[in-house]
Amino acid sequence: MLNIKEAIVVEGRYDKNTLSQLVDTVILETAGFGIFKDKEKLSLLRKIGEKRGLIILTDSDGAGFVIRNYLKGALPQDQVKHAYVPDLFGKEKRKRKPGKEGKLGVEGMRPEVLEKALRRAGATILEGETRRDAPPPLTKADLFACGLSGGERSKEKRQALLKKLDLPQHLTPNAMLPVLSALYDRESLLEEMKNL
Repeated sequence: MLNIKEAIVVEGRYDKNTLSQLVDTVILETAGFGIFKDKEKLSLLRKIGEKRGLIILTDSDGAGFVIRNYLKGALPQDQVKHAYVPDLFGKEKRKRKPGKEGKLGVEGMRPEVLEKALRRAGATILEGETRRDAPPPLTKADLFACGLSGGERSKEKRQALLKKLDLPQHLTPNAMLPVLSALYDRESLLEEMKNL
């Protein structure tokens, strides 16, 4: 598994599922064209880009390039790297028929093709660092212990924390974990959560 510094931006959940089997980093979805109307998600991408950088990895079809070009204009270019998958024709396993252009998307790529695309884009691969070297990531148990999930008024507390940290209000507990871990030091964040 590749430990990558930058967060990776993909179009949808199937792309994220495929990529999460190859890389150890934050993977964010644009929800396809949903990113065009989602100012909170765009703000989140800017924050994470400022903190650790972004790699945009969209499909090689027309829709993928529309999304990529939108992000190219909306995000600071010094914080963004672009990874491209090749034009390979075929059909993803979960689909009945190929897409409109007949090309495989990120989800249909073999792991070695995705790794090559990320390396070619200049992904910062943290080979000397392992999970043991890094502080432990936030867990669901941390959220529960701080009263942010599974308890009385946990949704209100979560909303208060998200507002205080200027993060999108619609993040679920599961979506919060990688975002908070990408942006904040674990110990100071746990202290912040306890002070709500």
